[in-house]
Amino acid sequence: MSINSHPTKVVTGVCTFSYLNCWDAKSINGGAEKYSVSLIIPKSDTRTIEKIKAAIRAAYEEGQARLKGNGKSVPALSALKTPLRDGDLERPDDEAYANSYFINANSSTRPGIVDAERNEILDRSEMYSGVKGRASINLYAYNVNGNRGIACGLNNLQKIADGTPLGGRSRAVDDFATEAEDDFLN
Repeated sequence: MSINSHPTKVVTGVCTFSYLNCWDAKSINGGAEKYSVSLIIPKSDTRTIEKIKAAIRAAYEEGQARLKGNGKSVPALSALKTPLRDGDLERPDDEAYANSYFINANSSTRPGIVDAERNEILDRSEMYSGVKGRASINLYAYNVNGNRGIACGLNNLQKIADGTPLGGRSRAVDDFATEAEDDFLN
């Protein structure tokens, strides 16, 4: 078992993957193509939330020079944009985000994707928005065109269990799991 020795790296507890783009990089708002996921973390998972907050603080400390840029001082962490957000406040009309925090993670390189036993997942249908899983993420400071803050990079994903598909699309395996056999021959 590996030891997490870098203070800006976090392996989450079980969360829900939303807006999952783990197979093909996509452009968001005209930006560079990236792989991405929104991790919905239950507020009851205080261990993961505390690990993320500690990693945000570590990224702030490590990124002081970048955050200062050409300015005279480093802005306070409380004045910067950070990636951990409250689903109850920012997505009050989305039931999937109720009583949860969320963090958006992305990467220009494809994440590794494994199952609960750490076997590589190759079947695209296994990974969808709604899957329950864990993520390896890293937090880092950025300063781009005057926008400064802490961002979240995506390293790897681990599927733990199937979940309710998000976004209104059902899976074929679920659509045809019931009465289809009974009616087919009649």
